[in-house]
Amino acid sequence: MAEHDTLLEAQGLGRSFGGKPVVANVSFTLRAGEVTGFVGANGAGKTTTIRLMLGLLRGKGQTLYLGRPLLAWGAPGRVVGAVLGGVAGHPGHTVRAHLRMVAAGSGADDHRVDELLELVGLQGAAKMRLSGLSLGMSQRAGIAQALLGDPPVLILDEPANGLDPHSLHWLRHFLRGQAAAGRAVLVSSHLLGEMEQLADQVVVLTRGRVVATASMREIVEQAASRRTVTIETPELQALAGSVAAQGGVFEPSGEQRATITGLDRKQIGDLALTEGIPVYWLHEEKPSLEDFYLRVAEEEFKIS
Repeated sequence: MAEHDTLLEAQGLGRSFGGKPVVANVSFTLRAGEVTGFVGANGAGKTTTIRLMLGLLRGKGQTLYLGRPLLAWGAPGRVVGAVLGGVAGHPGHTVRAHLRMVAAGSGADDHRVDELLELVGLQGAAKMRLSGLSLGMSQRAGIAQALLGDPPVLILDEPANGLDPHSLHWLRHFLRGQAAAGRAVLVSSHLLGEMEQLADQVVVLTRGRVVATASMREIVEQAASRRTVTIETPELQALAGSVAAQGGVFEPSGEQRATITGLDRKQIGDLALTEGIPVYWLHEEKPSLEDFYLRVAEEEFKIS
């Protein structure tokens, strides 16, 4: 399977509750070799959309997996694996027993169970009961369960909720590894800082509608064009003229401070050096994924 092949297409998904639309005309694609961040505030419709994609809810539109509806595949678990909040099973079952039971129903053998326990780092917890798992361990067990059928598409709904830094670090690197292996990975989250480190592209959902789809490269490029540099110098007026001559915008913000847009930190530092202007402090701030999200969400609210 070639990298960046389209593995999933969500087409015009919609769902209403009590006559009120909660998801409206949601469309996007997932490609092999990429992690897609499905981002939005709590209540934006992320979980409802994922359940529509998996056929767990009825609604408008359709989702195609490798060009076909999920029900057209004889073994859906070999097409898509989903983690919707850790692992669900009898609390008295051990991790290995639970995974073996699920494997038997999906046509996977016990060897696959042991392979996945090692992959997600739970080989030492294989005999623990599900009721005794920490949140992070439960997420790992859920991922192992989702991968039993070796599916090309992996979907996780808010997997970072409540995880400690160590578990977040593991999850980030694990999912990047799954994408590198050729899977298409969808991760829903409202933790935008985490998505900034994980995703190749983001789909922004606001009030049940997709308001932006962009690659992280595009977001970084937009951020570069909107960077702000703060500088402290005793010669503000002299620097202001030099900055204007280079096409930058100079705005004093204090007795010896100013903010500059249109030029980056290196350009400003070189300019000050050339002009012999002393600089006491120089700081560059680029908009983040959170800034991008807030901007497109605010534009959506204005339109509505």
